[in-house]
Amino acid sequence: MVKSTSIIKYYFLFLFSINFTFAQQNKDSITNLDEVVLLQEFIKKKAVGITPSDQLNITDLEQYSPIDFASGLNEISGLYVLSGALNTNRITIRGVGARTPFSTDKLRMYFNGIPITNGTGVSAIEAYDFENMGRIEVVKGPKGTSLGANLGGVILLNTKPPEVGNTFLSNTFTIGSFNMIKDNLSFRHSEKGFNLNLSYNHLQTDGFRQNNSFERDGFLLTSSVKLYPKGKLDFLVNYIDYTASIPSSINQTDFSEDPRRAAANWLAARGFETNKYTLAGLSHSHFFNDDLKITSSIFYTYLDHYEPRPFNILDEFTNGYGFRSLLEGTIFKGDFTVGAELYKDEYNWQTFFNQFRDNDGNGSLQGAQLSDNKEFRSQLNLFGTYAYQLTPKLTAQVGLALNQTNFDFRDLFNDEDENTSAKRDFEAILLPSVGLEYQIKKGILYANIGRGFSNPGLEETLTPDGVINPNIEQEKGVNYELGGRFLLFTNQLSINAAVYQMNITDLLVAERINEDQFIGRNAGETKHQGFELDLRYRQKINGNWSLIPRLSYSYSNHSFVDFIDGDDNFSGNDLAGVPRHRINSGIALRRANDFVFNLTHQFVDDILLNDANTLSSEAFNIFNLSTRYNTSITNNLKLGINFGLNNLFNTNYAQSVLINATGFGGAAPRYFYPGNGRNYFTGMRLNYSF
Repeated sequence: MVKSTSIIKYYFLFLFSINFTFAQQNKDSITNLDEVVLLQEFIKKKAVGITPSDQLNITDLEQYSPIDFASGLNEISGLYVLSGALNTNRITIRGVGARTPFSTDKLRMYFNGIPITNGTGVSAIEAYDFENMGRIEVVKGPKGTSLGANLGGVILLNTKPPEVGNTFLSNTFTIGSFNMIKDNLSFRHSEKGFNLNLSYNHLQTDGFRQNNSFERDGFLLTSSVKLYPKGKLDFLVNYIDYTASIPSSINQTDFSEDPRRAAANWLAARGFETNKYTLAGLSHSHFFNDDLKITSSIFYTYLDHYEPRPFNILDEFTNGYGFRSLLEGTIFKGDFTVGAELYKDEYNWQTFFNQFRDNDGNGSLQGAQLSDNKEFRSQLNLFGTYAYQLTPKLTAQVGLALNQTNFDFRDLFNDEDENTSAKRDFEAILLPSVGLEYQIKKGILYANIGRGFSNPGLEETLTPDGVINPNIEQEKGVNYELGGRFLLFTNQLSINAAVYQMNITDLLVAERINEDQFIGRNAGETKHQGFELDLRYRQKINGNWSLIPRLSYSYSNHSFVDFIDGDDNFSGNDLAGVPRHRINSGIALRRANDFVFNLTHQFVDDILLNDANTLSSEAFNIFNLSTRYNTSITNNLKLGINFGLNNLFNTNYAQSVLINATGFGGAAPRYFYPGNGRNYFTGMRLNYSF
C-alpha cells in the first residue's frame, strides 16, 4: 500500500506542475477545438436537468485499439471495467456490481435512448461496435431519476450525430496482434429533415490465451426523418452475431507461470458461446411548442444464446419488448419531465449433459436434457422531475420514480410434486431524489441525494433446486454527493471533483455452492465512500500544436457495515472486488485535425479477492501509446492511418478477478483473468465525400 500511495503522490505533483507551468506561460490563450471535438456538441446531454454526468467523445475512444472499449470507459473516475475477455465484461460504478461473477448488472444502459438492459438487470456492452459511437454519457449512482434510478447508475451509448449537408462512404480497416482483423464500413447521408446511417462491422481474433478466439459480424441502421413541421421519426436496428471461445479464469500458479493458459476443464470441453442479438426501436417526437415536447419509443430485442460449458450445455433465447415515453416542458417558470418505461421479456432456457469427456478429445457434445425452463419478467418505471431556478445562481431539482418488478418462473421439465414453478412479485418501491446547483464565477457547485435499487439476477432469484427464492429482496440504497465543475485559465483547465457516500441495505450476494450453481441472498449492509477527481488541460504551444494532459483519480473506501455469513462475521471488513486507488492519466500532442500522439497510463491498486480480506490481487501499471495521422488525397477523398502499442512493458496483470472463488474436486480456486501481453494494432481509414 505504501508503494501505491507514493505513485499517487508523484502523479499529482507531476500533473499540477505541468498545469502551473503552462498556465504561467499563456493565461490568455484561446483554445481552438478541432472539428471532431466540436461534433460532440450536436449530441444533446441525455441526463435530465441539472443531473451531473460524465462524457467520453470520439477523440477519447480513438486513443485505443478499436476493440479495447474497456480502456476508454476506464478514463471515467468511479467507473471500472473488469474485462475477462471480449465477451466477458463486468462494469462497476462506485463499487456497485463488483461482486457479480461474469456480467454487468445493477446499472441501466441505453442505446440511442432505447433501454438495452434485460429483465433481471443485465447489460451486454459487448453487443455494440464502439467505432460507431459518438458519445458515451455516464450518470454515477441513483440520481438519474428518469433513467431507472439503479444503484450503479446509467450508461448512455449514442451513435455519431448527423452532419447536415454531407454524404460520404467510410471504411476503417485494422489489423493487430493475435491475428486480429477488424473492418467497419459506413455510409452516411444527411440533409435538412432526413439522415441515414448504415454500418457493417467484422471482427476476428485468436486472442491472447488458449481457447480465446472471437469472431463477430454486426449491422447498424439509424435514420431520422422529419414527418411534419413539428414532428420527426427515428428508427434504429442493431444486429450482432458472434462466436467466442471461453478460456475462463485460472488459478494463482497458472497466472504466474503462463497467463496464456486456459482453465483445463474449459480447454478440454472447448467451451464457447454463440450469440445472435437484435435490437429494433422506433421513436416519435412531437414539439407542441418551444416549451413542450413528447418523445415516445417502442422497441424489441431478441437474443439467441448457446453455450457448451464443462458442467453442462446451456441453450437459451430471450424475447423482449416495451415502450418509453417522456414528456418535457416548462411550467410555472420551471422545467419538468414526466414519463413511463415498461420492459417485458420472456426468457427460455434448457440445459443438457455435456459429454465432452466421451468425445475423443473433440470438445463438447450435447447429451441428455437436464432442464427446461421459462421465465416471464416485467419491470415498470414511472418517473417525474421538476427543476426550478430559485435565484439567478441557484437551481433546485426534485424527482420521484416508482418501480414495480415481477418474475413468473415456469418449470417445463418436471411434473407434479417435482415441478418448481413459482411467481415473485416485488413490492413497488418509491425512489425520490433532490439536487441543487449553484453557479460561481468559474463553474458550478452541486449537491444531490437520491434513493436507488437493484433487482436480483437470475441466479439470485432461484435456489439450487430451481425454485424461486421467496426470501430474496431488492437491494436498496441512498446516495449522498457533493461536487463541483470548474473551468480555469481561460477555459484551458477543467476540474471535476466529487465526494459521495452510498449506504446500501439488503446487499445481494451470489454465493457459489457448486461449479455451476449459485444461490442469492441478502447479506447485510454496506457503506460506499469515495472521492473522484478529473483534470484536463489544453495548452496551445505554437501554431496549430496543442498539448493536452489529463488525469482521473478514484478513491474507494467501501466496507461491510453488517455482514454475517454462517459462523463468520465480516462486519467492518472492506468490500471485496474494488481497488481502493485507481489512476487513469494521459498526455496528447495534437496538431489541428491531422496529427495526434497519445501516451496513456492506468494504475489499479490491489483488489481484495474474498470477504475475509485475506487474499488480494497485485496492483499494476499499464502504459499504452497510439498515433494517428489524417490527410486529404483529393477534395473528396481523405486518408487516415493509425498505430498503437498496448502494455508497453509486457506486464502480467489481472484484467478481471472473481470474488470468493472456490476450488472443486481438490483443485485450486481460479481467481484470475489475465490481461493481454504486449500487443499492437495499426489501421487505415478511407473517407469519400459525394
